[in-house]
Amino acid sequence: MNVKNLLLLVDPQNDFCDCRGALFVPGADEDARRTARMISRISSLLDDIVVTLDCHHVLDVAHPLMWVDALGNPPPPFTVITLEDVKAGTWRPVRPEWEDRLCRYLQDLEALRRYRLTIWPEHCLVGSWGFGIVPCVFDAVTKWEREHKETATFLLKGENPWTEHYSAVKAEVPDPEDPRTGINHSLLERIRAADCVAVAGEALSHCVASTIRDLVEPLGGDLSRLVLIRDATSSVPGFEPVGEAFLEEMAPLGLRLESSERFLA
Repeated sequence: MNVKNLLLLVDPQNDFCDCRGALFVPGADEDARRTARMISRISSLLDDIVVTLDCHHVLDVAHPLMWVDALGNPPPPFTVITLEDVKAGTWRPVRPEWEDRLCRYLQDLEALRRYRLTIWPEHCLVGSWGFGIVPCVFDAVTKWEREHKETATFLLKGENPWTEHYSAVKAEVPDPEDPRTGINHSLLERIRAADCVAVAGEALSHCVASTIRDLVEPLGGDLSRLVLIRDATSSVPGFEPVGEAFLEEMAPLGLRLESSERFLA
């Protein structure tokens, strides 16, 4: 019986994986190199590759330009903004007419109890160097394409400025006016069709965690076909406990952990 193996690479981009990146995740440079070596080693065993790409504009709900304090100053990166902060006037949208919409967003986001709104440095801006795939991973993926005469799939997420889009499956709070933020049914079908889905990329605490969490319900609560390449993913600094809590949460659901050297060895 032929086993179908899918590799899901989450946001292997310069802004996360290069020390010069706007939102460098310590360890992500080595994660990328290990990922590239793994792809080369198991190329003949990989049937499908999907690469997600974080994709933003300067104006974004999680970028400083969207918000100001009472004196008109933008929030510094890593500021947390809550609905209560907006109601208290600590932070407000840079344009007053956006307040109702953003208050609804914060209310919906906080009700999910996954993340609070964190303001990030401007990162993965469309067309920028930081948006690009880190070269070692890009070279490994394109080499696989040449060897298999196939195309890897590149999925953009995050371009809608009104919602965060950590997960490859859907935005944190889908925008009903933008189908790009809803459930990616095509991706779910490919994952369901695979016997084994390896997941690697950045960051464990956010985009990797959100992607896998959003697969729990579509896969009926059984994550046994998913393998997280543990030495090919790292957490955003300060969010390491979030990443570890995610691993503990997923373990009873069957999520397997494997190293890049042992996977499919």
